[in-house]
Amino acid sequence: MVQLTTDLIAKNVSHKNRKEEDFGQYLRKMTHLNLSDKNIDAIGDISLCRNLRVLYLYDNRISQIQNLGFASNITHLYLQNNCISCIENLSSLKNLEKLYLGGNYITVVEGLDKLEEIRELHIESQHLPLGEKLLFDPRSLRSLAKSLSVLNISNNNIDDLEELAVLENLSYLRAVDNQLQHMKDLEAVLNKWPKLRRMDLAGNPICHKPKYRDRIVVQSQTLEFLDGKEIKEMERQFLMNWKASKAARKKSRGRMTNEPADYQHF
Repeated sequence: MVQLTTDLIAKNVSHKNRKEEDFGQYLRKMTHLNLSDKNIDAIGDISLCRNLRVLYLYDNRISQIQNLGFASNITHLYLQNNCISCIENLSSLKNLEKLYLGGNYITVVEGLDKLEEIRELHIESQHLPLGEKLLFDPRSLRSLAKSLSVLNISNNNIDDLEELAVLENLSYLRAVDNQLQHMKDLEAVLNKWPKLRRMDLAGNPICHKPKYRDRIVVQSQTLEFLDGKEIKEMERQFLMNWKASKAARKKSRGRMTNEPADYQHF
């Protein structure tokens, strides 16, 4: 078993002219630590690294988030491609801005209800039980509502975005390779994201719906890129005019249909 400890750090970090007595001081000053792909199974005691801001632990075998209570200064935490099944023990990371958890075994997005500074959450491609989708705890979503700007939930069997409507600050949603299929549900939630600039939905059944792109471009006035393709203002204006003229024609036909009935009534 390989545990993340100060001894492991000592073996993997090059510290020029390091002396035994000043290593503790070196650890206390350290702001970045990269121990990715080191076969680490568990996070042990590294509380001497109290000024840590960026921690890279991706591509390991970590099964539990633990022993990070000291790390109130961390802003970026990289834990993708591990064996984590539960988001926990993060409440003391008050300055956490970017959290990377892709490629784990997480079934519920939870344990984030004490964190109000997170701007990016990457939780794509979880190893989910067959037929299940990634779920979201409402308390965590409410906590993220005002801060979260970037959300990556790709490849998680997600079939509905309604509960994510509370994320009022969302500017980039990446949800490729899911199971989204209802245009009306998507249009309803787009109205709740006034800051959305970029959205990627490629690989969802919804992409094959008639006028998929046109309807989204008309529905979201702020969107600048859809599925990697820029939305030009000319395109949006043309579609808006087309929609308005179609509505006018429909209204006109409705009036003409009612005229004979009005005449008979008279």
